[in-house]
Amino acid sequence: MSITTADFKTGMTILYNNQIYTIVDFQHVKPGKGQAFVRTKLRNLRTGTTTEYSFNAGERLEQAMIEKKKMQYLYGGSEYCFMDNETYEQVEIPAERLEWESKFLLEGMNIEIVFYGDEILGVNLPEKVSLEVTEASPAVAGNTATNALKEVTLETGLVVKVPMFIEKGDHVIVSTWDGKYNSRG
Repeated sequence: MSITTADFKTGMTILYNNQIYTIVDFQHVKPGKGQAFVRTKLRNLRTGTTTEYSFNAGERLEQAMIEKKKMQYLYGGSEYCFMDNETYEQVEIPAERLEWESKFLLEGMNIEIVFYGDEILGVNLPEKVSLEVTEASPAVAGNTATNALKEVTLETGLVVKVPMFIEKGDHVIVSTWDGKYNSRG
């Protein structure tokens, strides 16, 4: 589907230079002299990199039709396997493409997989996940005057800093955006 720069919206996906981008930010600029243009910040959905481009006002581009499917995470290893909940079709994503996301995946979890045609672009994690603490050092008595933190290991292998009262067996809620402790869960 063909669109112009006037159709730009944050979150829209476009094809440009044989790459698929999502529009992170855009601004229409009308200088005193010269032609109007649109300054954009685009994130490449294949590589994850963010770059800035300027387009002439009214320039025509192709909109990329992205499909998002809810799929269940089955297991991981050198590849991570997901199953479509409706068709039971399975897809595999190489582990190196999910290095960050794997720190938050639990078997049986429902995740949104992003497709462009048959190409898998990646996964959308929930904003926060609840994970069990598998290793925690005991709280040190008298170390509570300042908001003291300690490191714990979660069931996915992720290491996070948490308040001293968190112990092995507790569930904690962690942000998938930055991997930081949010609250007890």
